[in-house]
Amino acid sequence: MADGLSIRHQPAAEGGEFVLSKEAERVGELTYTLAGSVLTIRHTGVDPSLRGHGAARQLLDAAIAFARAQGYKVAPRCSYASAVFERSPAEFADVLAD
Repeated sequence: MADGLSIRHQPAAEGGEFVLSKEAERVGELTYTLAGSVLTIRHTGVDPSLRGHGAARQLLDAAIAFARAQGYKVAPRCSYASAVFERSPAEFADVLAD
């Protein structure tokens, strides 16, 4: 990942988060909950200095890759994830929850 950024997945019992770090400092996150086989994206946020540079999309891509690997469907409930899903429906058709 460019610019010294890294993403770490931190699963929890009923959800988890993907944490974006730069030089060991937390600079973004995507949080989700899990219910059965549905991963619901609740929040995506990045440091203002990273907005417009694809950082939020990297978090979303990590969450989608995780969902695909686990066989989960995705319900995008935060405004960012919802907007990306709406802009590129074919890209997410295989994981979009009903």
